[in-house]
Formats: sequence, structure tokens, C-alpha cells
Amino acid sequence: MLAFELLVTRQIFLDGIVMGMVYGLIALGIVLIYRSTRVINFAVANLGLVGSGMFALLNRQYRVPFWIAAALGLLIGLIYGAVIEMVVVRRMFHAPRVILLVATIGISQLSMLLLILLPDIDVPGAKYPLPIGSKFQWLGFNVRGPALTTLLVAPLLAIGLGLLLNRTALGKAVKASADNSDLARLAGISPKVVSTAVWAIAAGLATLALALLAGNLGSANNLQAIGSASMLKALAAAVIAGLFSFPRAFLAGIALGIVEVFVRVNIIDQPGIFDFMMLLFVLAAVFRQSRSGFVEARTYSYAAKVRPVPERVRGIWWVRHLDKAGFLVLLALAVILPLIVTQASRHLSYTIILTTLICALSLTVLTGWSGQLSLGQMAFAGIGAFLTAQLYHGLNFDLSWGSARLLKGGIQPLPFVVAILVASVVTGLIAALVGGSSLRVKGLYLAISTYAFAFAASQYIFRRPILTGGSKTSVTFKRDFLGSDVKDQRGWYYVVLVCAVLLALMIARLRRTGIARTAIAVRDNPDSAAAYAVSATRVKVRAFALAGGIAAFGGGLLAANLQTIDNERFYTVEGSLSLVAVAVIGGIGSVGGAIIGAVWVAGIPALFPDNDVAPLLGSSIGILLLLMYFPGGIVQIGYAFRDAVVRMVEKRMGPTPAKQARAVPPTLVHANRPALAPGTPALKVEDIVVRFGGNAAVNGASLEVREGEIVGLIGTNGAGKSTLMNAISGFVPSTGSIQLFGNEVSKIAPARRASYGLGRTFQAATLFPELTVTETVLVALEARQRTGSMFAALLYPPAYSQERARRAAAAEIIDFLGLGRFADVHVSDLSTGTRRIVELANLLALDARLLCLDEPTAGLAQRETEAFAPLIRDLRRELSASMVVIEHDMPLIMSISDRVYCLEAGKVIASGDPTSVRNDKAVIASYLGTDERAIARSGAAAT
Repeated sequence: MLAFELLVTRQIFLDGIVMGMVYGLIALGIVLIYRSTRVINFAVANLGLVGSGMFALLNRQYRVPFWIAAALGLLIGLIYGAVIEMVVVRRMFHAPRVILLVATIGISQLSMLLLILLPDIDVPGAKYPLPIGSKFQWLGFNVRGPALTTLLVAPLLAIGLGLLLNRTALGKAVKASADNSDLARLAGISPKVVSTAVWAIAAGLATLALALLAGNLGSANNLQAIGSASMLKALAAAVIAGLFSFPRAFLAGIALGIVEVFVRVNIIDQPGIFDFMMLLFVLAAVFRQSRSGFVEARTYSYAAKVRPVPERVRGIWWVRHLDKAGFLVLLALAVILPLIVTQASRHLSYTIILTTLICALSLTVLTGWSGQLSLGQMAFAGIGAFLTAQLYHGLNFDLSWGSARLLKGGIQPLPFVVAILVASVVTGLIAALVGGSSLRVKGLYLAISTYAFAFAASQYIFRRPILTGGSKTSVTFKRDFLGSDVKDQRGWYYVVLVCAVLLALMIARLRRTGIARTAIAVRDNPDSAAAYAVSATRVKVRAFALAGGIAAFGGGLLAANLQTIDNERFYTVEGSLSLVAVAVIGGIGSVGGAIIGAVWVAGIPALFPDNDVAPLLGSSIGILLLLMYFPGGIVQIGYAFRDAVVRMVEKRMGPTPAKQARAVPPTLVHANRPALAPGTPALKVEDIVVRFGGNAAVNGASLEVREGEIVGLIGTNGAGKSTLMNAISGFVPSTGSIQLFGNEVSKIAPARRASYGLGRTFQAATLFPELTVTETVLVALEARQRTGSMFAALLYPPAYSQERARRAAAAEIIDFLGLGRFADVHVSDLSTGTRRIVELANLLALDARLLCLDEPTAGLAQRETEAFAPLIRDLRRELSASMVVIEHDMPLIMSISDRVYCLEAGKVIASGDPTSVRNDKAVIASYLGTDERAIARSGAAAT
């Protein structure tokens, strides 16, 4: 028995090393591209399809000698990688990395399309060509020729790549470009040329890796499946290596290969268990890496900006409904088409388009609004389908651990409508758990996690008895609606059409409520959102739950349409990637985009049902062309046409009359303020310390702000002013005591501090670029009365009146500050000065009692700066608020402040009234210096 175990273990070890080396080679390509361009490339494995496919075709079909075919295949792979970089990647070189990540999905699908277009290998049972074909017995190992080839070639390639990067000019250029692209340009290194080179090298590695893997697996006709299956293992190895270390990536690939072979040989009664283990590996690696790795700083949004119809032309009915005209035409076509086309197979395909639309709406919420890129939404659709089927048939469960029975029970069969709604809610809760567990996973790493989740779901989770009811084949159920068995395919199509229309209307309604506004605010600028009492955690979990429930609803309807759960075709990783294509091609973030994308991506295969190329043609080329030329999607073209018509109508109506500024109505100020005990300071800060590594940015600072007082905070750049304000607001961890209106708040989150009445502005005044001025003010108004998710979703009548009240309040605040003509302008299109006034409008909306203003005049012209002093005083009067103001304009800060604190090296070196502080010798020495003009401008007495 021992000898048997030893023999199996030794062979497993060898086979695992062979498989793992291939994963390691692909992982090297992933790390190489990431290190040089900060792109997580989901196409690396499939970049090798074209070259490795041509190699097999040339050698097996056309009898080209082995080494000539191999050289040509490798050359084709290198050229393909370089061409893809120059044609696709270079056009989006300066785009946010998330856009390039999505583009790599299109590149991956394009590579599969090109492989499909290659002529078939007609040789029966053709083996993939490799130079060594014999079998060997060595030290008890069964060594086949392909395995020996891998053992010899893969290490040499890894070592060669290391030498290339460490000993050559190209390697030094790659390192320089990765460390600091701006300095690299000054040194004469072109980051774009470096990017082309590393993409070519990565494609060459993938070409050789897939050739080795195909040789070990035998067939020359299954390259497409091999590329997709190897990508997750290689990606996991790269993440385990921190997306940086080449040796660790290669060794991690080997380790994963050994574990895979061991698990597949020894746990044969649990198919897919290794894919589930891969999910755990990826989650652990991503969680660790996302704490210290590169995080995309720019917004995730790449949706088309939708300019609201201005109020002055809203009264013209045809202008108001112009953007709805196209969708009404599509709806009419959707109603009429099944009456004209009578084949049941066509009705089946049309219904698949509708269910694709419903699932794509989940990405409208999750990715378009919340900015969370999910590559696993069809996994939630599959869970919803299985749960719907089991609840419809009656659910029995028996959970045991060893000999101990943990839980046993069952649920009686439910009507289909009840079953699908319950399944959607349960799946939404599961999605909320997944989303909650991934909240600490930043940026692009969430895409990796959801990609691994999609694999684990399709290979393991969908095979659990609680979902399948113990069935080893397919799970079936009837099309039941309100107690009637809908046998007619056209009848079921109309049922799904009604569901899709109602759901689209619900999502469109949500976009006009605080549900979507707060999600977009958190996506665009989580710090500013937190400053307006918006909790990023709550918003993101809510988006995951809502998106998961929508996907589950679509998955249940899809399963009912087929009357079986086909998880080999629809609820797959490829299905999730196609769903991303639907959202991006149509226009992510909009209901109209989901509709157009579903018609495009799912409609093209419906027109060509027996063509393997049509689905990839619609998704791969479509997603690349749209990202390169119309990143807002096809719907962007429609919005541009509508905006042109609206501008023409506005021009004919003449100039917009200016609105007069007016006082803030009493209903908007001091809405729900608790009384403050006499003598209690608005803010009391004691011994605050903030450290970054071993450096103390703030070192024992203390200050106090009395009720109704304006306190100035001055000091040189780097003195710790903004860091102290960040500590007060909760945006950096600190030690010490922070009391806000008598409440200790040093341990609570920024959003909670904002709910106590702390208002904050930021130096950059970025706000929320993708929201209009009105929507931005409405985000701040959410702090007074939050939009109820369920009420808003169900179109509950009081929700309408609440929304109207909010919009009326926002309009009054905007008019008070003279922003009326900017009400429907996106924040990204405003000047710096106007954005700073919008920040003040948000403080009014928040009804803040303590305002922390961080350089409110930074970036303003002198005339605008001079106008800001009375505006700040007006704001204090209207809000009856206290203020802490950081400002470098000495006449301004000295003229508005009741007291002033001066910081140096994180410590308070002077405090008191403006006259005493500006005449303090330590302040003059530290901040004003010996420049007579600076001293005179500050108002200090020269010494």
C-alpha cells in the first residue's frame, strides 16, 4: 500500500510540474505586461491561440517540416501580439486601466475568432506536434515525450526571460517605464515602444505555452478550450506573485499544477473541486495584493454623459420624449415581430435576447453605476435558475459533516412566480455576501475575484445537490405563469417581454433617485461621498445585492424559456464575459445601452444560429471598436443626436434668462439639529498624531473651535495642515481625541462624522464628475432623508413626493448661490471656481454645523478669491456654523478668521487672534520668512 501511494505521489508530482510550468509561462506574460503598463491582461493565454494554431495547421495539415512550422508559428504569435498592441492598446494607452482590462476581454474573444477562422485540420486523430514523441521510464516515472519537452523548454524560457529583462537594454527600458514613465521619456525611452515589445513577448510565451500544453493533452483541435482553461491558473499564479516577481510567478504556477493533478487524481467523486479551491487561492492572493498593489486612481466610468433636457424646453412634449422615441420603436417591433415570424425556434431565440437584456441590467447597476467590474454575473444568473427550479419542484436539503447531521428539512413546491421571486431575493443576499466580502478588494482586483467565482460556479457550485436536487444530468421544469402552463413559445416570449419592460422601467426610475446618485458618487469620489454622509460600504453592498437579484431573475426566466438549465452553454465564464460585452457595446450605465447591447450581441447569433463565428464577431470586434471610437457605447450616438436637437431648439428660443439669487428658505436650514450644551466647543482636538510609515505628519497637534467661530489654519507646504484636517474628518487613521459637538468621534467612519454635522471640502474640488450640479446637491441632501431602496424600486407613491421635495430643495440652494445656469451641467465641465461654489452648495444641503474648508480659493483668479471672503461669511451666517479654514492667501485668512493656528512639522507653534499670530516671531520665521513683501501683505509688523 505504501509503495502504491509513493508511486502515485511521484507521478502526480511529475505531471503536476509539467502542467504547472505551462501555467507559469503564461503567468510570466501576465506579470510582464502588468509591470510595464499596469494592465491586468485577461487575453494573455488566448494571445497564443493564433501562433500555436498556425503551427499545428502548417505541420499536420500542410506537412511543413516541424522546425520550420514551429518557427513560423512563433513568429506569427510575436507579430500578432505586437499588432494588437499597436492597433488596439495604443489607442487607449492613456485611458483608465479598467477600460484596457475590458479591452483585453475583447482581444481574448477576437483571438478565439481568428482561431475559428483558420482552416480545419482534416487529419483524423491528429496529435499536436512536438519534437519528442517517445515514452521513457526513469527512476520510476512514466515520462512521455511531450512532458519531457516541457521539462526542458519551459525552464529555459523562464531563465531566458529573466536574462532578457535583467541584462539587456530592453529589460532596463521595461523597468524604467514601469517605475516612472515620465522620467523614462526624459531618458529617451518610449513607454509605447516598450508596451509593444512586452505584448509581443507575452504573445510569444503564450504561443509556446499553449503548444506545450496541447502536446501534453494530445489533440491538435482543442486549442480554444485549452486557452480559456489555463488563463485562470496563470492569473492566480501571477497574483500570488504580487503581479511583480517573475520567479515567484513561475514557481506559483508549478505549485498550482501539482495541486491540480493531485486533487483531480485523488478526489474523483467531487468534480470541479479544484476550481473551487482556485477561487479560495485567488481570493487570498487578491486580498493580500490589493492592500499594497497599484490601485487605479481615475474614475471607473466610461458611460456616455446624458445631458438632462433643460427646464426651459421641457415643456415641449416632443423634445421631452425625444430620447424615448427610439425605444418605443424597438418595443413596437418586439411586439409585432413574433406575430410576423411564426417559427417557435425564432421565438425561443428572441426570448433569449430578452433574458440577456435582463441580466445585462444587473451590470448597469453594478458596473455602470457603482463602478464594480464583475466578470461573473452569469454565475448569479445560474444560481437564480437552479434555485428557481428547486423551489418550483420543492426543495429538500440534508447537510451533514461526517456522521453528524447539521441541518435537514425541505420546502414545499412553490408557484413559478413565487419561486423566481424568492430565488432572486436569496441570490441577491448571496451577492451581497460576496460583495461585502470583497469590499476591501480594491480596483481591478475585483474583476479577478469575480472571474474566479465564475469558474468555480460553473465547475463546482452548480453541481451541488442543493441546487441540482441530486440530478446528475439536467434540471427541468415547466413554463408556469400565474398557475397556467405556458406551452406556447410565443406566449412565453410575451411573458418575458412584459417582465423585461417592467424591470427596465424600474431601473430607469432608480437612475433618477438617490439609489443611483449615491452609487455614482461613491464610484467617482468615495471621499467626497463620505463627506456628505454617504457610506461606501452600504452603497456597494446594496449594488451587489440589487445586481445579483436582477441577474438571478433573468437566469430563472432563461431556464424556463429552455425548460431546462443548460449551464454548459449560458451560465458559463464565457457567458459572463459576453454579458460585459453587451453592457459595453450598448452603453454601460444606461438602460438604453443594455437594450441595444442585448439586441446586438444576442441578436446576431439569433440571425445566424448555426454559425460559430457570429457570436464572437458581435462581441469581440464590437467591444474593441466601441472602446476605441465610442467608449460610451452605441447609445452615445443616440444621445449626441438628441443633444444636437435640444441645442437647436434652445437656440431658437433665445438666451436663457438669468435667475436672481435669493435667500435660503427656512425649511432648508437647521433641519434636525440637536441643541448644543452651553460652553461646548464645536470641535476639540487633543494630541492628534498621524504617522505614515515611520514619519509623523501630525505630531501631537491640538486645537479648539468654538461655536460660530472661524478658525484659520496656516503653515508651509508639508506642515501637516491637510493631514490634520483629514484626521478630523476621518480620512486618515490617527491617535488622540477628536470631539465633535461634545461627541467622541475619533474611532468612527467619515460618513458617520458627516452625519454629526461635519462638512468637508477638498483641495482639488473634484466632486462627482459624472453627475450634474443638481444631482451633486441631491447627493448631499440624502443626508437629511435617505431614499428607501425598496420603496424607490417598487415605485411607491410617497417616494415620488420625497423626490420632488428633494429636487425643489436642491433648486432653491442652487438659486441661492447663483448657480441656476449650471444646474444641468456635469461637474466635470465646470471651472474650478464654479466647482468650489458647488461644494458650498453641498454644505448648505448637508446642513453642516462645522465646516472644514481645505484651501477653498486654490486655483482661483484674484478677483474670484476676493469674492470668496463675503461668500464664506454668508455661509457661516446662513448655517449658523463654525469653520476651520486652510488657506495660503494671507489677507483672506486673516480677514475672515476669529482665531488662527500655525503649524510647523505637524505641531502647533502659535495660536490666537490674527494680529498676535501674524506678529509672532516663530510664525514669521517659519511661514512668512524674511520677505518684506510677504510680511507686509499678511499685515504683520516688520521686525
